[in-house]
Amino acid sequence: MRGIVCESVNKLAFCHLDEPVRKEGEAIVRIKRIGICGTDMHAYRGRQPYFTYPRILGHELAGVIEYTEDNPYGLRNGDQVAVIPYLVCGHCVACRSGKTNCCVDMKVMGVHIDGGMREFISVPLANLIKDDRLSLDELAVLEPLSIGTHAVRRSMGHPGEHVLVIGAGPIGLGVMMAAKYRGCQVIAMDIHKDRLQFSRDWANADHVIDAKHPILEQLRTITNGDLPTLVFDATGNVASMQDSFQYVAHGGKLVFVGLVKADIRFSSPEFHKREMSLLSSRNAAAEDFETTISMITSGAADIQQYITHRSSFAQMIDQFESWLKPEANVMKAIVDVDSN
Repeated sequence: MRGIVCESVNKLAFCHLDEPVRKEGEAIVRIKRIGICGTDMHAYRGRQPYFTYPRILGHELAGVIEYTEDNPYGLRNGDQVAVIPYLVCGHCVACRSGKTNCCVDMKVMGVHIDGGMREFISVPLANLIKDDRLSLDELAVLEPLSIGTHAVRRSMGHPGEHVLVIGAGPIGLGVMMAAKYRGCQVIAMDIHKDRLQFSRDWANADHVIDAKHPILEQLRTITNGDLPTLVFDATGNVASMQDSFQYVAHGGKLVFVGLVKADIRFSSPEFHKREMSLLSSRNAAAEDFETTISMITSGAADIQQYITHRSSFAQMIDQFESWLKPEANVMKAIVDVDSN
C-alpha cells in the first residue's frame, strides 16, 4: 500500500508499506481524509517533543472500516469513522481516574507510533467513532477541535466570563468555538489581521486584539479594567507563553494548550500575588469528541469554512512545504486519500 513517511527533518517521502496486521479487538480502516496540523509541521521541522524519525505522520483521520469482526461497539464493515489517535494503557493512575488523555504510557499515532498517512491502518475498536450525521471532512477535524473542547472543559469556563485566546490558528479557533458554545465572552488575539478576521467570522469572537499594538491597554478597555479571568495560550511559542502570565486577572486561570520544546519562565511575585491557577491541557477525552460532534451538528461550526486548503494524496508532499509559509494563511489543510 502507499504511504508517506517523514524520514528525517524536512524530508517526506512516498513509500510502499506492508499491509497492516489486525490484532484482536481492532479494525482495519481505509483512510479517506487526513488533517494536517501543527504537530505534523513541527515534526517535519524538527521541533516536536516526544518524536523520533522515521515516522509515518497523521493523527487527524477519517475513513471507512474495511474489515472487523462482531464486536460490542456495534461497528460494522463499511461504517464511516473518525479515529481517536490516543492509545492508552487503561490501568495507570491517570486512566484509573478517567483522565485517559494524559495516560502515563500515552502513545499518540503519528507522534510516538506510526500514524495514518497511508491507505490502511489497524485501529482498536475503542478508538473509533461512528457518526452517520457527519461527513468525512467533519470526521477528520473532530480531533483538533476536540482539543479546544477539552481545554475549555478543563478550565471550567462559565457563561459571561471574559476569555482571552492567544493564537488564532486551528487549535485556538477550536478553543474559541468551545468557549462561545459555553456562553463566554471571547477575545481573540493574534499578530495576523486575517486570522483575527477569521476569528470573528468563523468563531464569532466578541473582540479581537492585534498583538502588534499595546496589549494590556486593549484588554483593560474590553474588560473594564479587570483583565480576562480565563486565558488560553494556543501558540506553542515561548515568548507568547511567558508573556501570557501578565494578561490574567487576579484570581484567574491560565491554560497552556500549545506545546513547546523549551522551558517556560515567569515571575514568582506576579504569579503569587494574583493567586493565579496555571493549567496544562493535553489532547482530549472521548466525552470531548462527543461534545464536539454536538457543536458541529448544532451548526456552531462551519467545517467547510474551517478547511482552507486541500490536496490529493499524490500531491501532498509537493504542497506541504508551501503550507508552512505564513503567507499561505492555512487554517486547516486536508488530504483526500482517494483523489489523484
